[in-house]
Amino acid sequence: VQLQASGGGLVQAGGSLRLSCAASGRTLSRYVVGWFRLAPGKEREFVAAITWNGGTTKYADSVKGRFTISRDNAENRVYLQMNSLKPEDTAVYYCAGAASDPYVSTVSYEYCDWGQGTLVTVSS
Repeated sequence: VQLQASGGGLVQAGGSLRLSCAASGRTLSRYVVGWFRLAPGKEREFVAAITWNGGTTKYADSVKGRFTISRDNAENRVYLQMNSLKPEDTAVYYCAGAASDPYVSTVSYEYCDWGQGTLVTVSS
């Protein structure tokens, strides 16, 4: 499956953005989809993930209560709603798929399909 992340941009601290991950080539059926981010000088970090039916979600502690992951299987899309953004959320955000449903992994090497990232910049 090919994945493409979009929706990034420049926002002030406290603002919101909604990222979208679009799939093509096949449906996301039975795929767990995760969001990861890579900030300058840091390692790739797990952000959030969701099972195929949306029944299970996982979040990094750093984004709990601020970010919400959701999916629309009819549209073959997964979303990441990001609220109360902080400068430390600045990173390139990637969506990734794992044919592991219902197991939700937080480690990047367990995701087999990756899309191009989208840059999120949060100014202070």
